[in-house]
Amino acid sequence: MSFSSDEVNFLIYRYLQESGYLHSAFLFGVESHISSTNINGSMVPPAALLQIIQKGLQYTEAEISIGEGGSERVVESLSLIDSVMPEVVEMRKKQVAEAEKCRVSGRPGAASAGSKPFGQAVNGEDHMAQDGDGLASAGRDSLAVPLEIPPSRVTVLRGHESEVFICAWNPRQNLLASGSGDSTARLWDATDLASAVDPKKQLVLKHCISRGGMDVPSNKDVTSLDWNYDGSRLATGSYDGFARLWATDGTLVCTLGQHKGPIFALKWNKAGNLILSAGVDKTTIIWDATTGQAKQQFAFHTAPALDVDWQSNNTFASCSTDQSIQVCRLGREQPIEIFKGHTNEVNAIKWDPQGRLLASCSDDMTLKLWSMDRPHPIHDFKAHQKEIYTIKWSPTGYNSQNPNANLYLASASFDSTVRLWDVEAGACAQVFSNHNEPVYSVAFSPCGHYLASGSFDKCVHIWDIASGSLVHKYQGTGGIFEVCWNHTGDRVGASAADGTVVILDLRRC
Repeated sequence: MSFSSDEVNFLIYRYLQESGYLHSAFLFGVESHISSTNINGSMVPPAALLQIIQKGLQYTEAEISIGEGGSERVVESLSLIDSVMPEVVEMRKKQVAEAEKCRVSGRPGAASAGSKPFGQAVNGEDHMAQDGDGLASAGRDSLAVPLEIPPSRVTVLRGHESEVFICAWNPRQNLLASGSGDSTARLWDATDLASAVDPKKQLVLKHCISRGGMDVPSNKDVTSLDWNYDGSRLATGSYDGFARLWATDGTLVCTLGQHKGPIFALKWNKAGNLILSAGVDKTTIIWDATTGQAKQQFAFHTAPALDVDWQSNNTFASCSTDQSIQVCRLGREQPIEIFKGHTNEVNAIKWDPQGRLLASCSDDMTLKLWSMDRPHPIHDFKAHQKEIYTIKWSPTGYNSQNPNANLYLASASFDSTVRLWDVEAGACAQVFSNHNEPVYSVAFSPCGHYLASGSFDKCVHIWDIASGSLVHKYQGTGGIFEVCWNHTGDRVGASAADGTVVILDLRRC
């Protein structure tokens, strides 16, 4: 058996995706020219790299544990570092031989001096973020047992052949869209949950490219998707560098092709006439949704653009690995504002519902709030202990019946916590710390009373904003990349690393 360098690179690329480091995976893929290979990602099983490494460890372990005469020896598991350091392996062989002599002679042997097993916690410590700031915290020990969502209220949708990175509900009907590493997006009609699992009723949106005069699967990840305001069109972005528009019956309406590399994010404006996309080519593009033509391309970032969000129907913000945030307007040749202050790549940006404040989160572990009338952040929150992956605004404050209620912002971090920020007070209002792996997604319910969070611990949690309590919990079979609420607020969709899409029906929970 042998591997080519392209195959090794693809295994590393897929491992980064499975671990949730999507931006790192994209950048590694660009540097290693993954997009120019003919490797079919749907044929690579989950955790392939780890399985290969584990088999290699087992082989090395077996080699050490077999004596010269073919007799079996007892040897403790090797760590990854041990296995790739010949001198350590030789030392372990000597330790095994010495231990064998001690066993035969009956003498007590010395403890093994091997390294700690790969992945074991240092000194057995639990590195959860400590909440020493006196804030209300929904921690593991502070809550009663949450109400587990019963299996009868869980619908697992199968069909994708690789990780499902994204999902989004249609804003007008119970139609759930999902995007995967198998180069497809899918539409699931959840009007009748009992029939939603029928493979014949799922619409498969194949992302193809033209090759030799024929349309063939691109074999590239679907990286982003977004519905327009009335739910009549779905836009998808792909690692193949194309954006596509689809009708609700699965028909491809048009293909948008001006980016020179993977697309990381795309968004419809509120009017539904323009689409905004961001890519690894360091540019953002505004597209005419009717004609599919690019209206204007903005090339102000000096590194890949990671996220975009509209402030109004013609003004938007973009963020990048270059640590900057650009605010641009259709028809203007230069940015109308540039925000600098982050010290690492900016992962996500979101305008508040009124378009007054722009929130940004970064690998520098900070969350910042910006206003167009000043160059420096009006708030600089530094409570998270690791990278902040994404952020979401509450619809109109946590009490949607009171338009004057405080506006809240939720942040999800690799430190396994979700934090709720009171923007008016400029402080953290709640800390939700029941997850035990990185949190990749948060979403407010339409009414603003509840917050859903999805983590790589395979759990979806539903929190009550006012009390800070965990009211519903679901544990699936794969790490959760995305969570989203339907338009009526009684169902939560989630997409997972094991290729499943889950619908949680909260109407009777």
